[in-house]
Amino acid sequence: MRQGGRTAGLKRLALAGLFALPLSWLAAPVLAQQPCRLALALALDVSTSVDAREYALQRDGLAAALDDPDIRGVILNGAGPVALSVYEWSGRYQQAQILPWVLLSDNADIDAAVARIGAARRAWQGYPTAMGYALGHGAGLMAAAPACDRQVIDLSGDGVSNDGFGPDLAYRHFPFAGITVNGLAVTEGGADSEVVTYFLGQLRHGPGAFVEVARGYEDFRRAMTLKLFREMNDLRLGQGPSPEVPGCCG
Repeated sequence: MRQGGRTAGLKRLALAGLFALPLSWLAAPVLAQQPCRLALALALDVSTSVDAREYALQRDGLAAALDDPDIRGVILNGAGPVALSVYEWSGRYQQAQILPWVLLSDNADIDAAVARIGAARRAWQGYPTAMGYALGHGAGLMAAAPACDRQVIDLSGDGVSNDGFGPDLAYRHFPFAGITVNGLAVTEGGADSEVVTYFLGQLRHGPGAFVEVARGYEDFRRAMTLKLFREMNDLRLGQGPSPEVPGCCG
């Protein structure tokens, strides 16, 4: 096939994926407008490589990280609230919202978010890893997010994209201007030993983007806590994982 024909075909594929994605985010309620410093969408991998135990460690690790005293302090002592949304992702059309957009303005807001995440039940299993579609879903969520100073998608996973279009086409055909995409790569028992390299080279995107590493799902809570601390403080310490962050997270 000629190069021009291949490029046109890829564009059609990406656009088809855009219009085939679930459009539930279009109906998201508009939150009361108030100063907001960060809109953060957290995306959790529920593809076939993630078993029931690993799913629980991932879900509970996120809830515990959000509940960490240092993270609560960062959320509540910043210049304006943080807007948070959480969704699961796996195959091309398998995205499920756990937490719609909510403004974290006080401890009660954080308590409610932690409880909802901790009570989540896995929506999909047995599907491949369609990272481009997960990113497209995240871009749609950001289009419906409260107006905030920064927009960040935080995508966790233990493998590389193997279904549909990849991150490169997602970034080319979805509205990612001004959006940072960070990654949390799960290694040691993950689906692909090159997951960190893939996250650094293909997933990481936008101003200040970085990749944190969890050494297995048992390490997910620690890695997510560090990652949230960096994101909410807008710390730019480099592209890769940070073993220690000053002030976090005892």
